[in-house]
Amino acid sequence: MQEVNNCFNKVKKDYFKFILSQETKKDKFKNKNRMIKSFLIPVSFWISKRVNKKRSLIIGLAGGQGSGKTTISSILTLILKKYFKLNVFKISIDDFYKTRKDRKLLSKNTHPLLMTRGVPGTHDVDLMLNFFKKIKDKNFKSLLVPTFDKAIDDRCSKISWHKIKTKPDVVIFEGWCVGARAQSSSQLKKPINSLEKVYDQGAKWRAHVNNQLKTKYKTLFKQLDGLLYLKAKNFSLLREWRLKQERKLWIQTKNKKNLKIMSSGDVIHFMQTYQRITQQMFKDALKSSSIIMNLNSNHQIEKIKFKK
Repeated sequence: MQEVNNCFNKVKKDYFKFILSQETKKDKFKNKNRMIKSFLIPVSFWISKRVNKKRSLIIGLAGGQGSGKTTISSILTLILKKYFKLNVFKISIDDFYKTRKDRKLLSKNTHPLLMTRGVPGTHDVDLMLNFFKKIKDKNFKSLLVPTFDKAIDDRCSKISWHKIKTKPDVVIFEGWCVGARAQSSSQLKKPINSLEKVYDQGAKWRAHVNNQLKTKYKTLFKQLDGLLYLKAKNFSLLREWRLKQERKLWIQTKNKKNLKIMSSGDVIHFMQTYQRITQQMFKDALKSSSIIMNLNSNHQIEKIKFKK
């Protein structure tokens, strides 16, 4: 407990400053002290104990849309840097989305639904594998990593890419489908929502996505040294949180032009592309994760389970 208090005292100023930057007038964080002391500092100790200075530790962080992955990964990064003095690089699987041009081609040649970013098959897996390979290289020099702008639904120009100048001690790789596993052929047959029923009547889209999980993404996720999973109670809650997230994005960017901010209807349609894998992860991630953080209905970590 003394270690936790020492850590908290060291990071609390930066922590509260970060939390303040994430709040809006209508959306305030509750139980801030409990979140960091009971959950995120212990997770940071767990990560720090696994660091090997000779090679980068790659930690996956998964959770459904709107579950708080970006916030949690940012706080973990802050603690690991400030208290443990580790060199941490945080990246989202979203930054590796294929460009609009590439997705357009994919939607034309394979299935129209693949124009919508999100599902396995809409990321550049070769780019991610190359990123992990270079991060693990003993002779690491420097590395450029892409960034993706959701507001314009396209990859940023190279001038805005992340530049990693020194080899990280820890890489936090977050994303809604990080660590996801493929389903069986029989599971794919029955549509699970109106989007699949109307736009994927022959199950071609979901079969393609599933095959990506079975092959390329399976190879990708094997690169992880551990997986943290933010588990929501159900998919309906995730949809509610994702709508709140989009409203926050609108507030932050309302003075900018040509932005692709979604309406509530767009978000609900968009979430349906995620539903199948998200619901499967409710089961699979419980078995494959190193740490499970259970979220309550108020979007807070309720309890935590260390498995590995």
